[in-house]
Amino acid sequence: MKLSGATVTELGRRDRLGAWFAHHRLVAVSTLRGLLASPVASLMTWLVIGIALALPAILYVLLQNVSALSGQGGSTPRASLFLVQSATIEEAQQLTRNIGQQGGVERTAFISATDALAEFQERSGFGDVLRTLERNPLPHLIEVTLSTADPPVISGLVEEWRGIGLIERVSVDRQWLERLEALLNFGKRLVAALGLVLGAGAVLIMGNIIRLTILNRREEIEIIKLFGGTNAFVRRPFLYSGFWYGIGGALCALLLVQGSIMFLATPLRVVAQSYRNEFVLQGLDWGAALLLCSTGILLGVLGAALAVGRHLSEIRPR
Repeated sequence: MKLSGATVTELGRRDRLGAWFAHHRLVAVSTLRGLLASPVASLMTWLVIGIALALPAILYVLLQNVSALSGQGGSTPRASLFLVQSATIEEAQQLTRNIGQQGGVERTAFISATDALAEFQERSGFGDVLRTLERNPLPHLIEVTLSTADPPVISGLVEEWRGIGLIERVSVDRQWLERLEALLNFGKRLVAALGLVLGAGAVLIMGNIIRLTILNRREEIEIIKLFGGTNAFVRRPFLYSGFWYGIGGALCALLLVQGSIMFLATPLRVVAQSYRNEFVLQGLDWGAALLLCSTGILLGVLGAALAVGRHLSEIRPR
């Protein structure tokens, strides 16, 4: 009788690749089911990660809305060009048309000295006193509405206007623009710093959760390694756990951001309407929402990878 021993079958590259994808699919589904099996603990972790992502995201949304508000009509910078007393109406009107064709200028309006005096008499309440004056003390005026709030562009226009002989004085309220620009720059740095700090906190939280999971499954890992399981094979479920924690935290962050916008939208709309402004608070666009989800996944996987890389090498089969 002829006995045959054990045989070794070598898998092809296509079979190995199929087995690799099948194991990834199996691990992804099983880790998700494991998280859903303990919904309270998973939800607490998702909320912690979501809060860490939502705080800088809310500040980012507010900065974007303030920046958009500064570019609307109610916040568009204006300039007042006071002409010399000797300027005629024809010269002033021609200068108004020339300035209106410059870059950075949205529109211009010419106010003659006669119209300015009549308006001042009506609004000041000193009409009787002003009528006793021998001549009109007010000059012709050109009101310029700018199409940009960029301080360097405004400075260049002001310097150009001051070099025109017919213009005696240029008045531009640039202080609020400089303050707004400084506040926006500070806000951007604050969002970046807060995002880094909270992101590092989310990574540490995720690393601690994965560390506890590794310790609880220490004997299982030792058995897998004893039967020849590689570190990549053992590491895979923990990385998928970090992936699901990250995407769940990102979805919680999106809900928190949207809820905050809905909570703030109504009182902000009332304030805007008091200034005759139809400003509406805008939320995250699709690009920002996708970036938020990607950040959550990255933080989850990074925290899991750091924890697994540190503690997995310490576990050896006995």
